[in-house]
Amino acid sequence: MQWIIDGHNLIPHIQGLSLSDLDDEQALIDLLLRFCRVERDRALVFFDRAQAGFSGEQKHGAVRAVFVPQPGTADAAIAAYLRKQGARARNDTLVSSDRMVQASARAQHLQVLPSPDFARRISTALDSPSAPVAPEKPLSAEELRMWEEFFKNRRDNKP
Repeated sequence: MQWIIDGHNLIPHIQGLSLSDLDDEQALIDLLLRFCRVERDRALVFFDRAQAGFSGEQKHGAVRAVFVPQPGTADAAIAAYLRKQGARARNDTLVSSDRMVQASARAQHLQVLPSPDFARRISTALDSPSAPVAPEKPLSAEELRMWEEFFKNRRDNKP
């Protein structure tokens, strides 16, 4: 699955992130990388108000970031991306609480998840313990005898 994310709409809902942080976009990308690794998903995150020279698409493994130059907006870029993808985007889920962005996603038959709900999903995924590790099987009688013999011989051969 791919998440289509309105980045600046999500940041205020992530504990520890703020739109006033200088590196808020990179912090969100790093968090999404961890989330995508755990969930085995992909994400495409849009940010508007890109600084001169920093617009365009950047690839970060399972996360692609699109920095929209002014005067464009992430909302318009998301809508254009969804129109261009057409039916291929139907398996994707849009993350935004912006009603206009949600409407453009619903027009393309995408699932929509409000930003606070996705923030909780990220938190849950990253706070949960990793897949349980299978307990080691006990040693067989033969293996136990072999190790006992090994350590006995080591002790007997010490100077």
